[in-house]
Amino acid sequence: MSDVTDRTRIFLCDDHPIVLAGLRNLILDEPDFEIAGVATSGSAALKTIRDCKPDVAVIDISMPEINGIVVTRRLTEELPATKVMVLTFHEDRAYLKQALDAGARGYVLKRSAAENLVPAVRAVLTGGIYVDPAIVGLMLPGTHARSGRPAAAMPDLTERETEVLKLASLGFTNKEIARRLDVGMKTVETFKSRGLAKLGLKTPAELVRYASARGWLGEV
Repeated sequence: MSDVTDRTRIFLCDDHPIVLAGLRNLILDEPDFEIAGVATSGSAALKTIRDCKPDVAVIDISMPEINGIVVTRRLTEELPATKVMVLTFHEDRAYLKQALDAGARGYVLKRSAAENLVPAVRAVLTGGIYVDPAIVGLMLPGTHARSGRPAAAMPDLTERETEVLKLASLGFTNKEIARRLDVGMKTVETFKSRGLAKLGLKTPAELVRYASARGWLGEV
């Protein structure tokens, strides 16, 4: 039998009691998950999460007092060990970009939470970044949500550039990538910089958006 201390501690924040109850049930249905706490406002979430330091915090974007984007940014800065995910009904690129730029590791739509919340939490726990499949197509300009595929042709990456960028998008450091691929640090840095230059990407958030649009985040 698994010890209670092995369970993943998850904090939930939503200002709608019915939604919050549904989220609790989803988490409690998983034997290796437990509820670390709940909140119904952004300010309460910040205070309680600082105290209980959960493994994962699931935050609604549209929160009273302090919105979920601000909460996400503060938690990312103050508690890097707590992985923050946002839960929202917003399906447009602007909110998705704001959430990822703030440090969110997951973006789940409320309408698909019953199917996607638990897989999203598990993906985030393994170091990945999860974006709801319904909006992966919004990750890049010129991309259509319906098909989930970029409309414009993508630059050609070499096999090694692709491997390095995939791992980098999942949060692996250059040292970890070098160890995983059994190559030198300089080699990783070279392929990473070449790949980013080909794609015209400059920040980690831009790489994550590209990786999500290409379907990389679920492959490793």
